[in-house]
Amino acid sequence: MNQKLFYSLVLVVIGTLLFIPFLGGVRLFDWDEINFAECAREMIALGDYLHVHIDFKPFYEKPPLFFWLQSAMMNLFGVSEFSARLPNAICGIITLVYLYNLGQKLHGHRFGLLWALAYLGSVTPHLYFRSGIIDPFFNLFIFIGLVNLIFASWKRERLGGAMTVPKAEWTYIVLGGFVLGLGILTKGPVAYLIVCLVLLVYWMLSRFRWFISPLQFLAFSIAASFVSLMWYGLDIYLHGPALVQQFLAYNFRLFSTPDAGHVGFPAYHTIVLLVGCFPASIFGIRAFGSLFIERNYQREFRRWMLILFWVVLVLFSIVQSKIVHYSSLCYFPLTYFAALTLSQLEERKIRFNNWMRAGLIIVGGIYVVAIVGLPILAHHMDVVKAYADQDAFTQGNLNANVNWTGWEVLPGIWLFVVLILAFMLFNQREPGRAAVTLFGGMAVFITLTLWFFIGRIEGISQDAAMRFFERAQGQDVYVRTYGYHSYGPYFYTQKPPVTNKNYYNDEWLLRGQIDKDVLFIRKASEEPTLLDSLPDVKKTGEENGFVFYQRKAK
Repeated sequence: MNQKLFYSLVLVVIGTLLFIPFLGGVRLFDWDEINFAECAREMIALGDYLHVHIDFKPFYEKPPLFFWLQSAMMNLFGVSEFSARLPNAICGIITLVYLYNLGQKLHGHRFGLLWALAYLGSVTPHLYFRSGIIDPFFNLFIFIGLVNLIFASWKRERLGGAMTVPKAEWTYIVLGGFVLGLGILTKGPVAYLIVCLVLLVYWMLSRFRWFISPLQFLAFSIAASFVSLMWYGLDIYLHGPALVQQFLAYNFRLFSTPDAGHVGFPAYHTIVLLVGCFPASIFGIRAFGSLFIERNYQREFRRWMLILFWVVLVLFSIVQSKIVHYSSLCYFPLTYFAALTLSQLEERKIRFNNWMRAGLIIVGGIYVVAIVGLPILAHHMDVVKAYADQDAFTQGNLNANVNWTGWEVLPGIWLFVVLILAFMLFNQREPGRAAVTLFGGMAVFITLTLWFFIGRIEGISQDAAMRFFERAQGQDVYVRTYGYHSYGPYFYTQKPPVTNKNYYNDEWLLRGQIDKDVLFIRKASEEPTLLDSLPDVKKTGEENGFVFYQRKAK
């Protein structure tokens, strides 16, 4: 067995052990996880895999590829949290193997391992592979599409040699377009927009030199369009332009207004990447400065990654909606930069400086203090409640009966020890062992933190509401939220297809001649709501910031 195959299999095993167990150990989180899982479930319920629905109404915001993957898992393993998250766990395994092989091609075996390790052992990149959101596949398709374009340009310019770019120029063009088309089919044309912006910036910085020909760019675009039009085109042919019109309107709104209340300051994504992509972010920053890189194609790839990073960061800093995963495509260049820094530390080309020390201490210290402090604060909930928002909903959440044992401090203690050991090894000029200790220890830290905290966080934030929905499974009732939006009433009631269109009419549910009971849920508030004033709507309970009502059919 050759070296590449052996270590690829090792990464498959590591990814399987870290990403797949306990995927179904906690409920899906509102909004995105439940939203996407429900889209997949409704594909199965309706037997319609061509269209995306939510609440059994057309859902124009997302294309179907990720929901096809989720529905395939649900058909195999049943409708569950495990099935909804399994595609991303598989994506995580594929990503680790791809980064190792790409890194090995660019800089050698050791670099490939460092790149995969940096991705595996950084917080948000790791967490996303244990989630049920769209972005891991979306980002991977964009990245692979761009890398193939880069390789096509190297083949055209005879850069890198036959070992680095062994395929034909046009093979890279068509393959890159095809994979990018999968990205478009995953989350929309923004995949194409990002790649085009990266190409435009590179072209301008190269003084308008044609690194690929206009004909090749056209072929790349056609290949990407062909894949995506297999779905978009078929839907337009069958049902007219409604899907495209609604999709474009949604994306315009996303760029121009803070969608769903997700507003933030301009440096939002900079902070998110610095803290969320820890510890890769600390080492990655160093690679933005001068480095001694021997080969031309290696310098060129670093240049491409710098452009990709800044294009994504600037683009989504401009976008009005600020959501953590919008800048997650930056994880690829940022972990690449981290691997560059780590490899140069190993080769004694650069030193482990005070800026790196300070970054690890400050950001690592934030994680240690937060993880150790949270269970301590949980045992002094009166203090937490005094400083938290005083609205009835927040205070009700904090009243949740969550069992904190005290053992929850262990992940924080683990991380503290890992950081100390990593510092000692870096100071002893053992950067290779330090990197394995730090990033391997971080992967374990993330896993331990999930085990100890995610169920308790869910217990505080949404457990009462989700149990309310689950109790309605199998009952012939309508279940609706009042005054707030949630996808929980669809997925966790296992809601059947809607047969009475009046269900979508709030006035009918509140005052009309309903044909079956209606269960309402709202967030607690100081002031009474309309539900409290209607004579035939009865309050049935209240728990952890949620209030429950029932209106019986007459």
